[in-house]
Amino acid sequence: MVGRRCRGAALPLVTTLPKDLPADEIGSGLAGFWRALPREGRFLLSTVAVQHLGRGMTLPFTVIYLHEVRGFSLDTAGSIMALLALVAALAAAPMGALTDLLGARWMLIVAGVCQSLGAVALAFATSLPIAVLGAVLMGLSQSIGWSASNTFISALVRGPLRQRYFGVNFALLNLGIGAGGLIAGAFVDVARPVTFETIFLVDAVLVLIPGIWLLGPLRHVHARAEHPDDGSATASYATVLRLPGMRWVLLLALVTSFVGYGQLEAGIPAFAHGVAQVSTSVVGLAFAANTAVIVLLQFWVLQRIEGHRRTRVGLVMLGIWAVAWLALGLSGQLPGSLAAAVLVVAFLTLFGLGETLLQPTLPAITNDMAPDHLRGRVNAAQSTAFMAGGVLGPLVAGVLLERDLSTTFVLVVVAGLVVTAWLFLRLERIVSPAVNGLPVTATDEPSVH
Repeated sequence: MVGRRCRGAALPLVTTLPKDLPADEIGSGLAGFWRALPREGRFLLSTVAVQHLGRGMTLPFTVIYLHEVRGFSLDTAGSIMALLALVAALAAAPMGALTDLLGARWMLIVAGVCQSLGAVALAFATSLPIAVLGAVLMGLSQSIGWSASNTFISALVRGPLRQRYFGVNFALLNLGIGAGGLIAGAFVDVARPVTFETIFLVDAVLVLIPGIWLLGPLRHVHARAEHPDDGSATASYATVLRLPGMRWVLLLALVTSFVGYGQLEAGIPAFAHGVAQVSTSVVGLAFAANTAVIVLLQFWVLQRIEGHRRTRVGLVMLGIWAVAWLALGLSGQLPGSLAAAVLVVAFLTLFGLGETLLQPTLPAITNDMAPDHLRGRVNAAQSTAFMAGGVLGPLVAGVLLERDLSTTFVLVVVAGLVVTAWLFLRLERIVSPAVNGLPVTATDEPSVH
């Protein structure tokens, strides 16, 4: 339990975390959600968009920068980015254990420092060792970020508030990344290296902003739980895998990443440009539409899914994604046409609508089933599974599209959606109604220290 006392007086605790409210007491709209949040939740949420603005500036242009500005070959630039992903995947498990041991607050501070130092290194990556150092530091940051962030959020809110928080957090994250990409796209110039150095240095500064809250108003929230006194559960990944439904959650994270996010930066752009033969400006417009849908509709979606089974919400998401992928497949049958361009934009618009359903549900299921003393490991395990899907997705897309098997590529993804639907139905039979998002009259979830 976390609380605040008035200075100089032994008064009762006035803030108890994590805060839980029935859905009908939260209030309507974004204003009602904001009022329902604890003070600590408002602090944390207030910087999400700004924190990710710098990442949005650098993410779309890192390979271009390394290749065209710093002179690395495309193979080398791609290997540097692959190293970043590899470090993130390999370090996720030990970082999750450290999150349980040290608390999510300190791990988030470490993640911010690593990201900042990595961005500075890449800003001045005039040699391969400096670029590799930057990638390693950023990979370490990513290995910490998912599990520590979700663990910290779960220390602040639970129940309906937790699900809404995850959704709003995702929308703000996309707002920051989308705005950053637009700003950098209008600013960077390969003929002027200083423009790229600037965006990496801006990222290095902005990513440290949450640390102000973590070292100040949020310093009392450690997001670290004590181990149960009865010694009934060892704090290990073996214990995590024995949690009811956990293996199904990991499979869901793997497959949804493979059919979804794993294709965003590789398979989808390659299909749109190489098979549907739409221009890069159309691809950019499609990604802008994706971001707009998430930012504009996320809270509306959150209100509509409140009180429904999260697994059924996942099935609705899969239906939307299936229509989206069929639209993308059809665009490949109409190459270079206006219809193909419309279908590509429609694909990423529908994909974004599906994201607004997925992001509040799967993290909420994961954290509602996690004991507090294992929460860092649970989130790290899900993060690792998600990153594995993000590695497999581009590999499969590259192999199939390189061999002109575009129809097979779409069919493989649709088959993955069917498998995901089966996994959601299996999970529904295992998890409790409370974990699945149905209203409960009381909860026995232990509090966090």
